[in-house]
Amino acid sequence: MLIEQLLPFIILTPAIGVLLITFGTNRNKHLSSLVSCAAVGISFLLSVYCVYSLVQMPPDQRIFDIDYFSWIQAGSFAAPFGLHLDQLSSIMILVVTGVGLLIHIYSIGYMHDDPYYSRYFAYLNLFIFSMLILVLANNYVLLFVGWELVGLCSYLLIGFWFEKKSSADAGKKAFIVNRIGDFGFLIGIFTLFSAFGAVTFRDVFTKTASIEPAIITEACLWLFCGAIGKSAQFPLHVWLPDAMEGPTPVSALIHAATMVTAGVYMVARSAPLFSQSEFAMMVVLAVGTFTAIFAASMGLVQYDIKRVMAYSTVSQLGYMFMALGAGAFTAGVFHLMTHAFFKALLFLACGSVMHAMNGETDFRKMGGLWKPLHKTGVRFWAGGLALAGIFPFAGFWSKDSILLGAFESEHWGKIVWAIGVITAFMTAYYTFRVIFRVFHAPATDKKAVKHAHESPAVMLLPLTILALLSVAGGWIGMPWFDPFVRFLQPLFPVKASGHEISSGLEYGLMASALLIAAAGIYVAYLVHYKKPEVPVMLLEQNPGLARVHQILFRKYYVDEIYQAMIVRPLIWISEKILFRIVDVSLIDGIINDTAMLLRNAGGIFRRFQTGDARTYAAAILVGTLGLLLYFAWMIR
Repeated sequence: MLIEQLLPFIILTPAIGVLLITFGTNRNKHLSSLVSCAAVGISFLLSVYCVYSLVQMPPDQRIFDIDYFSWIQAGSFAAPFGLHLDQLSSIMILVVTGVGLLIHIYSIGYMHDDPYYSRYFAYLNLFIFSMLILVLANNYVLLFVGWELVGLCSYLLIGFWFEKKSSADAGKKAFIVNRIGDFGFLIGIFTLFSAFGAVTFRDVFTKTASIEPAIITEACLWLFCGAIGKSAQFPLHVWLPDAMEGPTPVSALIHAATMVTAGVYMVARSAPLFSQSEFAMMVVLAVGTFTAIFAASMGLVQYDIKRVMAYSTVSQLGYMFMALGAGAFTAGVFHLMTHAFFKALLFLACGSVMHAMNGETDFRKMGGLWKPLHKTGVRFWAGGLALAGIFPFAGFWSKDSILLGAFESEHWGKIVWAIGVITAFMTAYYTFRVIFRVFHAPATDKKAVKHAHESPAVMLLPLTILALLSVAGGWIGMPWFDPFVRFLQPLFPVKASGHEISSGLEYGLMASALLIAAAGIYVAYLVHYKKPEVPVMLLEQNPGLARVHQILFRKYYVDEIYQAMIVRPLIWISEKILFRIVDVSLIDGIINDTAMLLRNAGGIFRRFQTGDARTYAAAILVGTLGLLLYFAWMIR
């Protein structure tokens, strides 16, 4: 079929864009941006065609698994270069190419004056290429190639402004922290091959019933280590807030369409494996639930608008893993899709505010921007309402499907639901804390507000499309419509329900979550618009509350703990033992002592090389006499 021929070109088109920019248009920035956007645009159109063709087929035929050629063959190990298109990967390629294209277009205006403009667009294309390999791979080894490539791209783009130390450090931090999780992911792949004798999805998933449950649990936990790193879950979440050092469109790309969604996708793709291990599912549920409320609590007190959104991403990814761990795989993927819309919108809207405020990100220095940035403000509101989970915005439907799935879970269902609802309150509060302080509170720097200006059309167009998707993008998941669930359902195992609920209770739970989110917005309205002096007054009058604020602001001192327990000991071991003892004293000592021995021996033998013919003649005479005496003695 035509889909089989088109699938490789969905991946290759952004790769061709990278090559054209690198070797052809790198000195012409306008042509570079055109090539980059065209490459992703073509990939998006091909994706739309392939997904449309897939939807037209009967549900039991919506899988294309094609091995194009033998890639790695070593004894019994075989990893083909193969692509896999089904309901899950079709949603992912539309999100990656569609949202990625909007971010490319936005970048034309945002990065207009950057001296490394062409290199930036080459990196963006490489990022899209890498993510497409990841989501279309039909085996774990090829998926791991895309997995590592998106890690490389994150390093290149987070540290894009490498002249600034904080940017370079943030890029290195993201790269190193992800290597920790990726090491576990590799062990998971080795475990799968050892147990199943294969690494392709079709072979692994069809043999799960015949494999010992303990081995499946071990493989799932190792695979989940990779997801913890890539999707910034506790305790490997520390890299994502620092990733804000990169250009704002990069933040949108990482948080919405690529990097951080990879872990969620991998666990959803491995649903036939994870569903066979109750313990692994409980671990996913526990990590996701804890990360959701843990990250949200830190977002409450941040003052950098991009950093607030970063902690929001960590929290929302926790929601997704909460759904996956509860067995509500469809709800997790649904939230992944809607989150891509409103989180890309919010980050790009933050970029629009920064564009107007000369790069400022501290909202304490803003305020009064509604009038000069009215268009950006309306779009920011749309994204904020979707993130807060307010009806009828996209986030309402996907967030509530997760909370419902959590409530029905046979493991800690009501507790997980309660934590999810508390997190929803926090999410609504910190989101509108930003909105009220940036747009509606009195201006703290009237001169800056006076010179603030709206972003150009090339930046507002992607914001408009994403705002529309943030409003209507979740309607396909409405309970009385719900084609999204029917589309994905054949891929995922039917989950066991621990709490059977009636339709009345279901709507009651939805209403409760909605009211609590609305309460979060109202509290933000009171303390950051009506009475903005209240937070400062509370901190001044309550030392205990001030200490809690400090703990949250310092991110529970996790970075400091890692610095004290891991980084500094490793540096000490590297300097004092590996460098001074092993390298300098042992390795260098052996080499230097050997060289000194040979040099001294050479110095002794050099004394015989005087260059005097009489000395040589005397030496020959003495040697000859010595030989004659020796032979005479032997004959005797």
